[in-house]
Amino acid sequence: MAAAAPAATTTTTAMERKEIERNRRLHMKSLCLKLASLIPKEHCSNSKDAMTQLGCLDEATAYIRKLKARVEELQRNRSSAQLLLSNKRGEDYDGAVRTTSPGTGTATATGSSSEEEAAASGAAEEPAAVVEVWHSHDGSSLEVVLISSVRRPFKLHQVVTVLEEEGAEIISVNLSVDGRRMFHTIHSRVHTSH
Repeated sequence: MAAAAPAATTTTTAMERKEIERNRRLHMKSLCLKLASLIPKEHCSNSKDAMTQLGCLDEATAYIRKLKARVEELQRNRSSAQLLLSNKRGEDYDGAVRTTSPGTGTATATGSSSEEEAAASGAAEEPAAVVEVWHSHDGSSLEVVLISSVRRPFKLHQVVTVLEEEGAEIISVNLSVDGRRMFHTIHSRVHTSH
């Protein structure tokens, strides 16, 4: 009789494991069906009825990658359209970007001849343009802050092009507007060859 008790316990735990596995499979199947219902029919290569769970995951992955590529393309198009629009307005700032020598950490350039001309002609005084450049102590990262008038912004694409030509990898570009001033912050990683 003593030998029958451990066999019953083993059978019970085996049954519990089978039930847990069965519930897990049913839950996974229901999740895959929900996922398959989210994928538009025109993006499925085969019928949803005949799709396996693995096939469903593959289709969803491919669809998400297509969506991501489309979003990136639309963002590039929007950026290009914004640059074209700002160039057509003729309100761009033609200032030069000054960088620091290694070890100094910061450089600032202010003012522009066009702003001086506007002030001399009696027009409303615009805030002076400012360029600030910071780099990390190890020289691996660079932050450029461009502060300009909302009416006469920097040609941001030119600044980004110069940074990329000099070997910087742009990590992020942020824009904020505070009253009449526009702030562009460019974070980049510097690739140096030793």
